[in-house]
Amino acid sequence: MNGRTTVADRILQFNEGLAETTLELPPGFRVVNPFNGPQQERVREVTAGFYHKYYDDDRPRRLVLGSSPARRGTAVTGVPFEDAKLLESDTGVDVADGYAVSRPSAGFLHDVIARYGGRTRFYADFIMSFVCPLGLVRTNPQGREVNCNFYENKKLLEYLDSFLVDTLERQLAFGIDTSVCCCIGSGENFKFLTKVNEGQRFFKKIVPLEHPRFITQYNGGRREEFAEKYLSALREEGD
Repeated sequence: MNGRTTVADRILQFNEGLAETTLELPPGFRVVNPFNGPQQERVREVTAGFYHKYYDDDRPRRLVLGSSPARRGTAVTGVPFEDAKLLESDTGVDVADGYAVSRPSAGFLHDVIARYGGRTRFYADFIMSFVCPLGLVRTNPQGREVNCNFYENKKLLEYLDSFLVDTLERQLAFGIDTSVCCCIGSGENFKFLTKVNEGQRFFKKIVPLEHPRFITQYNGGRREEFAEKYLSALREEGD
């Protein structure tokens, strides 16, 4: 690459920055940081293997943004929306221990990726990430920690707002084609991203997509319709 950094280098550098991140949250909430915790060495192995496999170039890509990583999904592997077994075959690193991906959700996304043209083609065109790249959990009334999203609590969002805007801006430095951004989560995630974009003008257009969990759990009979909606958004031409 003649001394130039690759997209893989930039993503991994961004992740290293997240490893040093500390966030103050309201009582009852906690950050799950896959890049700085008991799994961090394995996460480094997995993410390095994955990103160097698919992103060792300087090709501009579009962002596909979810809300935040699940505590036993991406917050274990460090790779957004990826299936543990596929990551193992890609990287040669055992990542299944402690990993609990939502199989229906992962299955829907990987069906869409396969129909788009497969993993190599998809990752040549897109980077999957999050508006909030660190996992969040809250303590429920029974005293158990459960996943939560950055927008679930007004006070939580106030604490996180500047971090979210800053990390979105830093993700653009990956070398992003900002003509179209796909937003996974057509409700509050899209609402927040749209509001930020009105002020920051990060993207020319944001396309909302229903979350795979909403599709598979509540609208299984419309799976084909939603898959076509995803594919149409992924193939959309920028202005």
